[in-house]
Amino acid sequence: METVLVVAAHPDDEVLGCGGTLARHAAAGDAVHVLFLADGVAARAVGGSVDPGALAARLDAAREAAAILGLAGVEALGLPDNRLDTVPLLDLVQAVERVLARLDPQIVYTHHHGDLNIDHRLAHQAVLTACRPLPGCSVHTLRCFEVPSSTEWQAPGAAPFEPNLFIDVTATLDRKRRALQAYGAELRTFPHPRSIEAIEALGRWRGASAGLAHAEAFMVARQIVAG
Repeated sequence: METVLVVAAHPDDEVLGCGGTLARHAAAGDAVHVLFLADGVAARAVGGSVDPGALAARLDAAREAAAILGLAGVEALGLPDNRLDTVPLLDLVQAVERVLARLDPQIVYTHHHGDLNIDHRLAHQAVLTACRPLPGCSVHTLRCFEVPSSTEWQAPGAAPFEPNLFIDVTATLDRKRRALQAYGAELRTFPHPRSIEAIEALGRWRGASAGLAHAEAFMVARQIVAG
């Protein structure tokens, strides 16, 4: 058994990016924890006023999705949505470091550094900094996931998502679908990339790229094999 930590910018990124893989970890007996940095709601506030009900509903959806996937725990910092660039990077790094110190995860998942969404990019930077391979660091594997409606929308010439790890999630596809439905307010109708149909089409393509029926794809940022 291993301890797995997902550091996601917003509630729903964890399911979009690696929901099937997280369910696979949980089914294998791994303890999977999720840390959300931003609330995922504040950027939609009308007149600068955030609806407390919307915040609560988003966290309720996150907890429901976690229960469906079999995850061990969910934490949320509640930082301003799409404004992580207003938070000192050191504060983000230290927040992640505190969770790392408490959980001692061996595997960490986070965003791809080339995403269009600014919160995704800063989540990536904070995680890579917090997980720097100092002596005694528990993390031996860092994997970056893609998020439909952000990763593929970055401008040409930006850092592309070039996966080098494909994980078969055929057996956990139903759990991922149900976890996505828990975030029903965040889903859109096809052909939006954040529709059930488009998300599953991406999974079929990632699977076909590796001779599998359905897969989630990752870029391995770091993997350490100790003696």
